Amino acid sequence: MRLDVAYDGTGFSGWATQPGLRTVQGEIEAGLARVLRLAEPARLTVAGRTDAGVHARGQVAHVDLPGTAWAATPGRSDRVPAEALRRRLAAVLAPDVVVRGVAPAPTGFDARFSAIWRRYCYRLVDTIGARDPSTRAAVTWHGRGLDVDAMDAAARDLVGEHDFASYCKPRPGATTIRTLQEFSWRRDRASGVIEARVRADAFCHSMVRALVGGCLVVGEGRAAPDWPGLVLAAQRRDPRVTVAPARGLTLEEVAYPPDGELAARARVARAVRTLAPKD
Repeated sequence: MRLDVAYDGTGFSGWATQPGLRTVQGEIEAGLARVLRLAEPARLTVAGRTDAGVHARGQVAHVDLPGTAWAATPGRSDRVPAEALRRRLAAVLAPDVVVRGVAPAPTGFDARFSAIWRRYCYRLVDTIGARDPSTRAAVTWHGRGLDVDAMDAAARDLVGEHDFASYCKPRPGATTIRTLQEFSWRRDRASGVIEARVRADAFCHSMVRALVGGCLVVGEGRAAPDWPGLVLAAQRRDPRVTVAPARGLTLEEVAYPPDGELAARARVARAVRTLAPKD
């Protein structure tokens, strides 16, 4: 089954299950076990693991469910199983996590490896007049004024396939090569909110918030617009690149190829990445 999920990350210790901590995965898996009366836990596979405090509007996961439990989901109602499960989960999950959609997954679908891109938005304000208490959990307050045009110029230099070791927390055996398909900054004239739009085929650990942190150095006037690109080329972390606060980050959307290409995409995504030689 494919699950489309949204959550306010404020009260969660991230997506992934952790002993003794409240996580999005843990909440949904517990909800599935409860409403389906499962003897064994149903394990979710997610498109992108989010850190503690990060939000999602367009998260996607998949889960394998026993056929008998699935068929019994409607109970005495006349609803189809997918709609019945969605409604039953809504009744047991806390208000800060919602399973918006449930559907049988197409053949070859893998929420993580079949995805062709993930899109995030980072939101912040740098003027007191733009601060809105009703959005404080999803918009970061930045106490120094920012040059958004300079940040946008810096972001454009990072687009493309690169080794993003300078902007990732390394994990043993994992590559840091990614294709950054879009990275741009804009200030909304009406609200004053500054938004970074970031889209890539995949992201490594803390990559989006580190990219934001690098651009903030430029926005504050502490480095020229070409500096984040120089950091990227150096292939090592720079102490001036801080990881931006989690609250400003939201996973907005995950995209997949046509159904007939899902399995092939998953095979490609599982392959170890290497950079193509440069002329």
